[in-house]
Amino acid sequence: QIMIVRNLVLSAALAAASTCMAFQPHAPLPSMYSNRVQRQTKSSSLSMVDFPKPNVEDTDNYRYAEAMSNSFKTTLKATPAQKKKVAIIGGGLSGLACAKYLSDAGHEATIYEARDVLGGKVSAWQDEDGDWIETGLHIFFGAYPNVMNMFAELDIHDHLQWKIHQMIFAMQELPGEFTSFDFIPGIPAPFNFGLAILMNQKMLTLGEKIQTAPPLIPMLIEGQPFIDAQDELSVTQFMRKYGMPERINEEVFIAMAKALDFIDPDKLSMTVVLTAMNRFLNESNGLQMAFLDGNQPDRLCKPMADHVEKAGGKIVMSSPLKEIVTADDGSINHLLLRSGEKIVADEYVSA
Repeated sequence: QIMIVRNLVLSAALAAASTCMAFQPHAPLPSMYSNRVQRQTKSSSLSMVDFPKPNVEDTDNYRYAEAMSNSFKTTLKATPAQKKKVAIIGGGLSGLACAKYLSDAGHEATIYEARDVLGGKVSAWQDEDGDWIETGLHIFFGAYPNVMNMFAELDIHDHLQWKIHQMIFAMQELPGEFTSFDFIPGIPAPFNFGLAILMNQKMLTLGEKIQTAPPLIPMLIEGQPFIDAQDELSVTQFMRKYGMPERINEEVFIAMAKALDFIDPDKLSMTVVLTAMNRFLNESNGLQMAFLDGNQPDRLCKPMADHVEKAGGKIVMSSPLKEIVTADDGSINHLLLRSGEKIVADEYVSA
């Protein structure tokens, strides 16, 4: 039997709604934040601060993710007789996460990665000057409960650098100028996002805001049933059905579709976009962003790989898959690597 696990896309979803992001210049740094570093010169003082981690744990989604993760070590923990040998195709975040949780559950997980670097869509390489070349901008949102829980389990929350709760966009029609959605502390979701949009006077006109709101209200009220019912509509078809302004597509949905599935809005199901939006808009800290404090291989992939290997799992690099060899009944006989090696396991996962 083979299970297909989709890659985690940690790229910006709503934050990618502009083709360029920047940190607002000259923004004042609140004095309440800790980890302050000061550098004095004769004429000026430079202060650098880390924003504190938001309370991402106080949501139903996080508590559910935490409970599911703990179940691998308790109710789902395999006995010696139940222990399985699992071959995992792919060493991206999905493959690493799969191996981590299978290892937690007492199984023997082995990852087969085609390249010489882990990470998949978040992989990175060093050039000959020692600089890191990344595969794109990777953002960790507060609304990622499984990822936040995994960071806690691996004790690497200090690898994240949280930013002020603000979304900054490059103005396509005004090159070099920026605008922002500012989230006021203490305002619960989804009102904090609605207020942030209303306070912004540059990105959308009042008429465009009024046109955009009605189609999204059923998403907030009905939740997933309404979202699932939109699966037959592309993002573009959904917009036109509900009379949303075309500028929403140009300013938001094109970049959002690229970030979520690397395709254009006319080819992406609106269910995908609404699922992401629903999660972001229903959690007060859902849209607050963090970045890794270094390169992905060292600061994220290595802790995951170390956890797997410590639990008895293996990670095999430079082992591209050639073929999944099946029997007449569709069951898997083995994996065939390009090297000619055959991999036989009890279970197989394509990640």
